[in-house]
Amino acid sequence: MNIEPLIKVKGLTKYFPIKTGFRRRTSGYIKAVDGVDLEIFAGETFGLAGESGCGKSTTSRCILRLIQPTGGEIYINGQDIAKLSSREMCSVYRNMQLIFQDPYASLNPRMTVEKIIMEPMIVHNLYTSAERKNKVNELLEVVGMNSHHATRYTHEFSGGQRQRIGIARALAVNPHFIIADEPVSALDVSIQSQILNLLKKLQQEFEITYLFIAHDLSVIKHVSSRIGIMYLGRIVEIADKKTIYTKPLHPYTQALLSAVPIANPEAKRERTILEGDVPSPANPPRGCTFHPRCRASLDICRIESPSLRDVGEGHRVSCHLYN
Repeated sequence: MNIEPLIKVKGLTKYFPIKTGFRRRTSGYIKAVDGVDLEIFAGETFGLAGESGCGKSTTSRCILRLIQPTGGEIYINGQDIAKLSSREMCSVYRNMQLIFQDPYASLNPRMTVEKIIMEPMIVHNLYTSAERKNKVNELLEVVGMNSHHATRYTHEFSGGQRQRIGIARALAVNPHFIIADEPVSALDVSIQSQILNLLKKLQQEFEITYLFIAHDLSVIKHVSSRIGIMYLGRIVEIADKKTIYTKPLHPYTQALLSAVPIANPEAKRERTILEGDVPSPANPPRGCTFHPRCRASLDICRIESPSLRDVGEGHRVSCHLYN
């Protein structure tokens, strides 16, 4: 039986114009997202990993329509939202929320915790005034805080507590889909585990679907059921968690995993050192964008861009070595 994905993205692109000269003419484009295809099924956590600057956050903001994509299709429950107007998107946003990376910059310091969590309810015209206050107290309890925190301001809390407030705000409208954009990268390691365990608990309790973005592969492994690896605006490999960590196919994925520390001082792992720097997204290499840094590149890699192909059991890879 075929199960339709909750989120389906086809050919998603986002190009930012480069303005130069006195007249600010467009001299080129930064290809931040360049043809992304992915599917996210209800109830799962899809992890999106890659180096900083590879386009992970831009992809998430395009999916949420926080920035307008240059091209492509974005389906949520079968509805293409890529070309909806701002007014039409209002009803869609109730089912889609975002947990931001920085718990310090993402919360308004002039608002109390109660007002921060209550704001989405007001925007979507949910509940009465008394019901909103009760809902705020419930959400604070759900994320491991107390109702008396509602009257305080954000400067009175630690980074972990602020991120819990951000999570409570995301849950305020009962969304089906949440994008967590590196939600623990700004936190201490001990606090990271608490937030990750909280997200997993909330997923089971409220049947939430996550797109979890991170550059830390150990974090991605802890929370995700399927993982996509991104490089220079494109997804180069998608597979379930076990397959990615035991049988990575793309040379870039293999290099990333070889850099993950092993929690055993006696264990040794052969490192794959990538040569050179990440090419500029304003002038990506012709053909496969990874070929200048790949030890296994073929002649065709310099000419033709590989497509994301299924090599069996849902494992998809964008590499000419497996065509």
